[in-house]
Amino acid sequence: MKFAVIGGTGLIGSQVVKILNADGHEAVPHSQSTGVDVISGQGLGGAVAGADVVVNLTNSPTFDEASLAFFQTSMDNLLAAAQKGGVGHFVILSIVGADQVPELDYYKAKVLQEDTLAAGPIPYSIVRATQFMEFMDAVLSWTVDGDSVRLPATPIQPVASKDVANAVAEVAAGPR
Repeated sequence: MKFAVIGGTGLIGSQVVKILNADGHEAVPHSQSTGVDVISGQGLGGAVAGADVVVNLTNSPTFDEASLAFFQTSMDNLLAAAQKGGVGHFVILSIVGADQVPELDYYKAKVLQEDTLAAGPIPYSIVRATQFMEFMDAVLSWTVDGDSVRLPATPIQPVASKDVANAVAEVAAGPR
């Protein structure tokens, strides 16, 4: 099978590409660095042309209210390109329990991404993961205020990015 991995040069995407290619598939990484822009739409048609599956692993450049516009625009552009290209399956990566924390703009944006995909014209899968171990320093740094550390009441159960990449690859290559 042929996969267009959008966000395919990032932490998860680069691992997904490696896994799928090692399994005998053709997984092509796409990102801004390869000339694909999910906001302007530049390069999307060519990126998804001939792909059986689109795996969207892009992420908003911000975690604030601007992330809503990023996920809406990127999903609208990707879904239009994928439909035009005859893609048969669309996979995204989201967050476990994002719908349970509506006061966080970024989580609200991830729910919007899921809803946009679900309302779209292409069969889809959503892989949900918890925070990556690789990001725990950054996540915990948000709880520091001067000399005080305020730990969130929200339970956190980090997972290794390698495990997330394996799950995404498995879902993308699996039965639809």
